[in-house]
Amino acid sequence: MQDRVKIGQVQLLSDDRGVLKKTTYALRTRAGEWAEQTRETYDRGNGATLLLYNRAWRKVVLTRQFRLPAFVNGHDGFLVETAAGLLDGAHPEERIRAEVMEETGYRVGAVCRLWDAFMSPGSVTERLHFFVAEYEPGDRVGAGGGLVEEGEDLEVLELGIDEAMARIGNSSGSGIVDGKTIMLLQYAQLHLFAPPGMMILIAGPYRSGTEGDPERIARNVAAMEACVLPLYEAGHLPVLGEWLGLPTVRLAGSQHEGDAVYDALFHPHAQRLLARCDAVLRIGGASSGADLMVDTARALGKRVYRSLADIPLA
Repeated sequence: MQDRVKIGQVQLLSDDRGVLKKTTYALRTRAGEWAEQTRETYDRGNGATLLLYNRAWRKVVLTRQFRLPAFVNGHDGFLVETAAGLLDGAHPEERIRAEVMEETGYRVGAVCRLWDAFMSPGSVTERLHFFVAEYEPGDRVGAGGGLVEEGEDLEVLELGIDEAMARIGNSSGSGIVDGKTIMLLQYAQLHLFAPPGMMILIAGPYRSGTEGDPERIARNVAAMEACVLPLYEAGHLPVLGEWLGLPTVRLAGSQHEGDAVYDALFHPHAQRLLARCDAVLRIGGASSGADLMVDTARALGKRVYRSLADIPLA
C-alpha cells in the first residue's frame, strides 16, 4: 500500500483502556496527487458478538446494560444488545462462548460464524466478528449479568423475534438502536426464522400489451393465477386484485374496461387490498398497473418479490 498511503508522524495521546493515537499521513488521490491528512484513531482491540436464537419458539436472547457514550449523546444510556466482548488475544469463537456465558448464563453449543465488520471505521480500529448459535431453555446454566469485578450489571432478555424487530429504531429504553444487534436481528429474520404465512398480492400485466383482446387478457390472468397454488402450498395466502376489483367496478356501473368508472376504481381498489397484504409478487412484462402495486408496496414498507423462488416457506 506504499503506493497509496505513506505514514508520517504518529503521536500517542492516551494509553489507558485503549490506545488513542494522532497520525499524520499522505494519501494519494485518484487524480494521482499526494494529500497530507491528520486523523485520530482509537484502538481498543478486536471483538466478537453472538445472537442466541431458538427457531421453534421464534425467540432470541439479548441483554440490556448501561452505556455511557450513548448517555452523553442524548440517550438514556440503557441499550438492548447481543452478547459481545473484546477478544483480549483469544480466538473469536473461544472468546464469544465465554462472553455469552458471562453475560446471559447460557452454555453455547455449535456456533455459526457469519462475517467480520468494522463498526466505526472513521475513528475506531476494532474489527467485530459476528456469530449466531441456537439455544434450548435447558442451556441456561447460570444467572448471567456479566462480571461484577468489571463493573458489569446486565439484564437478560428473552424476546420473540417479531417483538425484537419491532423495537428496532425506537429510541426509548426498550428500543434497539445498537448497530451490531440490528444487523444480527435482521440476519436472523431473513435466514433463521421462517416467516408466518403471508398474504401476497400477485401483480402482473392485465390489460397491458393486449390491445383489449379478451383472449390475451385471459392469458395474462392465467399467468398470475399459475402462481396461486405454489404460494398456497408454501403456506401463504395468495390474492389477485382482479378477483375483487373487477366485480367492484361492475357493481359501480362500469360498462367496459377502461371507462371512467373502471379507471376510478380498479387500481385504487387493488391499492386498498395491498394495504392489508404483507407482500407483492411482481411477475410478467411491462405493466403500469403492476408497477404501481410495487411502488405502493415499497411506500407501505411491504416486501416485494420478483420470483416464486425468492419467497420463503411459511
